[in-house]
Amino acid sequence: MGLYTRFILPRVVHLTCSSKPTTRQRMKLIPRAEGRVVEVGIGSGLNLPFYDPDRVQRIWGVDPSRELVSMAASAAADAPFEVEFVSTGAEAMPVESGSADTVVVTYSLCSIREPGPALREMARVLRRGGRLLFCEHCLAPDAGVRRWQNGLNPIWRRVGGGCHLNRDIPDLIRSSGFEILDVDSMYIPGWRPASFNVWGSATAR
Repeated sequence: MGLYTRFILPRVVHLTCSSKPTTRQRMKLIPRAEGRVVEVGIGSGLNLPFYDPDRVQRIWGVDPSRELVSMAASAAADAPFEVEFVSTGAEAMPVESGSADTVVVTYSLCSIREPGPALREMARVLRRGGRLLFCEHCLAPDAGVRRWQNGLNPIWRRVGGGCHLNRDIPDLIRSSGFEILDVDSMYIPGWRPASFNVWGSATAR
């Protein structure tokens, strides 16, 4: 693991993902979580302040970056619910099948190396009738923006810790065993190739 990946990238990710537009997106979605929650790609814990303590019992925070998990642990110190951190990838989570009422994934499906297996793993840990809550930047609907996304993606992926600008997030979710229950989309303020957002909920078929 290089110095950039270990020391610089986690701080870049934290600063980028804590912008005001992305924070507003988190505020729309995270209060919908309930019960026992698996948060995939918990990162530095930016979602933690927005969980409703009257609805959430405990959270498993999954992330392969020990540096980001360390930052999240500080954010969770005063949380009014139990938070357990799991430093592993989403493709194989040490969480019992059917044990989660909600799975949350925000701004992480872009950088998971194998999003299909990861989403199937999310379906595995959800109880029957449980919900996946998602908010991600996504392949844009406009041809001009898509051209920029596709052209820049090889370079962006290298400097952005594996982040892809051009993943079709709703299609990935549907093709991995989920039925989307509701979805919204919009360009949020920011750099246009990374600012088209989709968010909503889904349930495992």
